[in-house]
Amino acid sequence: MPVSRRIFLRDSAIAMVGVGTSPLWLQRAAFAQSNSGQRKKVLVAIFQRGAADGLNIVVPHGEQHYYDLRPTISIPRPAENIAKEDAVIDLDGMFGLHPSLAPLKPLWDSRQLAIVHAAGSPDPTRSHFDAQDYMESGTPGLKATNDGWLNRALPPAEGKPSPVRAVSLGPTLPRSMRGDNEAVAVESLGAFGVRDAAAAKALEAMYAGSGDQILNGTGRATFDAVALLQSVQKTPYQPAGGAQYPGGRFGDSMRQIAQLIKSNVGVEVAFADLGGWDHHAQEVGPKASVGQLAQRLTEFGGGLAAFYKDLGDRMEDVVVVTMSEFGRTAKENGDRGTDHGHANAMFVMGGPVQGGKVYGQWPGLAPEQLYEKRDLALTTDFRDVLSEAVFNHLGNKQIGKVFPGYPGSVDKFRGYLKG
Repeated sequence: MPVSRRIFLRDSAIAMVGVGTSPLWLQRAAFAQSNSGQRKKVLVAIFQRGAADGLNIVVPHGEQHYYDLRPTISIPRPAENIAKEDAVIDLDGMFGLHPSLAPLKPLWDSRQLAIVHAAGSPDPTRSHFDAQDYMESGTPGLKATNDGWLNRALPPAEGKPSPVRAVSLGPTLPRSMRGDNEAVAVESLGAFGVRDAAAAKALEAMYAGSGDQILNGTGRATFDAVALLQSVQKTPYQPAGGAQYPGGRFGDSMRQIAQLIKSNVGVEVAFADLGGWDHHAQEVGPKASVGQLAQRLTEFGGGLAAFYKDLGDRMEDVVVVTMSEFGRTAKENGDRGTDHGHANAMFVMGGPVQGGKVYGQWPGLAPEQLYEKRDLALTTDFRDVLSEAVFNHLGNKQIGKVFPGYPGSVDKFRGYLKG
């Protein structure tokens, strides 16, 4: 079985972990890659694993049916007797943000944040595993797809591509990033160094001397990637603009993606995820500012807001899109939670975004408007949202190859990107 660079990076961690003396070949490789001077267009995909509750994240507070369906876990409208930190943050009179997403309101006001509501996968499955697989492969209902949409989204490389062109922050490469284009999974930028020069030379010689062209190429590409990651870590990173990332894995991931983008090492697509959204019980505490959902949204919103502030004018080159495998039931259950649903809300953030607007057709929450009489109905296919970013931002016009079997077209774009 051929050894991929993804597997090598994961399984060679013991050999490569630690910060040591960098041999000249590493320094030369890092210098050559990190000084290309090109500012790439970057697409960052965020996956909310566990089926986030879009109705309590982007709240349809202008519709009474929402409050009728959720008598104990709805997010209150602003009122004199409701503390500000427990009330909906109004956006347009109809929709509002959960109060724990207050850090994102300035982005909405500056039109750098857009929302697509009633969006998601048209496949009816309520299985987390299947729904995530379908969304990450970009082929709902089809299990035979071997690669991921984000790997296919990479446009044809100009010249020699960067060894960190596609980066996922996490211990394993996600389904979205697998495919023919090289991609690396890095749990931490500081985890890939060189223990000592002798070990590095021995490993390099082993791969360079291999008669297996795949193994030889994999080894070379791996060392280039390691070199690049080590070069980025030479100077301690200080987020700009007073950005303060929240503690936890998601905040760390967003900080490191920002660091890679600002290092000009050739990143074009990046991926991070945040789990813990499967709130079947006690989704909301005695008030909106406490409870499982509030805790998760504090980390989510804080990470996105810090990323935006940290990148500054580099956000002109960046689009961030969020997704979750499906939404949750419109009606609360008997345990003050929600169960597996259908449509959801997606966030799109960045300099090229025409924000300050909720995109998509709102289906309503009246009994006859619900999907299968229980869920928010789908009016926007998630592939239309992602296709717009791939087509207009990354510049990959081959939408049919990025989302095989889907008749996507420019006519289906929601128009959330400028131009």
